[in-house]
Amino acid sequence: MSDAIIRSIGPLGFQWKTLDPFLFCVHHDDAYPKGEESLGPDPALLRGRNIGMDFEPRDGWRMYHGDVVPGFPRHPHRGFETITIARRGLIDHSDSLGARGRFGHGDVQWMTAGKGIVHAEMFPLLEREGDNPGELFQIWINLPAADKFAEPSYKMLWAEDIPRVIHRDDAGRETAVTVIAGALGDAAPPSPPPDSWASKVEAGVAIWAMAFEPGARWTLPSAGRSDLNRALYLFGGDSFTVGGRSVSGREGFLVRPDVDVELACGDGPAEALLLQGSPIGEPVAQQGPFVMNTLDEIRQAMVDYHATQFGGWPWDRDDPIHGPARGRFAQYADGTVEEPG
Repeated sequence: MSDAIIRSIGPLGFQWKTLDPFLFCVHHDDAYPKGEESLGPDPALLRGRNIGMDFEPRDGWRMYHGDVVPGFPRHPHRGFETITIARRGLIDHSDSLGARGRFGHGDVQWMTAGKGIVHAEMFPLLEREGDNPGELFQIWINLPAADKFAEPSYKMLWAEDIPRVIHRDDAGRETAVTVIAGALGDAAPPSPPPDSWASKVEAGVAIWAMAFEPGARWTLPSAGRSDLNRALYLFGGDSFTVGGRSVSGREGFLVRPDVDVELACGDGPAEALLLQGSPIGEPVAQQGPFVMNTLDEIRQAMVDYHATQFGGWPWDRDDPIHGPARGRFAQYADGTVEEPG
């Protein structure tokens, strides 16, 4: 039965293999050092790094495209959505709509790029006396052709509002499931943006993060339909059993969506991420930060971006950060300010 439950299996690299409607998933896990006044690391630690394109985990952390503060200075997107699950550390968001915010510690930002947006995602190192661990998932989910030119927007799903379902097996061992998208039993997360593929009931989108105590057992419930792509990524832990089949850590699985799947953790703790959704089933043309249906549309996206900058950039630097004292917040394009809780 296990062979029928697991349809494919493969090791996890830096960027994980995804299936329609998902385009991209990467797990960033950086052990950043203490911050300086600039909210970046000591400049001496940057010597020898490929600043601007620093993706090697030297000393356990990366600068990515940042040159003072780690992160991703301003860059454009069109035709899809980004979902950023900030597990540890803080992220400073700024965009071409004039929106900005700071989020982290379990918050999720869901951004619909639609017809075009420019944004920056920076990782300020606010702790001056100790380390600044940063961990996040960045997930891209496609939009169908009918929604690729939706108005761009973003929405915060604050950690305090995201359900966390606790299950204890017969031995009392705990499995905690953070429900980011797609209900799990009676636990329903905040709704995604209105133009999201995930906002459509028929899309069957689910994003769940699971944490298992050593030896814990939990049954992943059937989605009740066979037309979904359901992927399970075991990114933490050394041993695990999926549908009766023993597997090692850091592997990804495509599993049947229409059956219950028993998950069992080995001697140590483990973590897994589930991505599920109905395929959009349309052609995908991608060039860097643009995802459309045809190459002509990709070329037009480049022309539009160079001509309009997708509304321009209202900030005085390419990598805006929000100061050493500001807490978590979201300021939307209409000026509305929101804080968690």
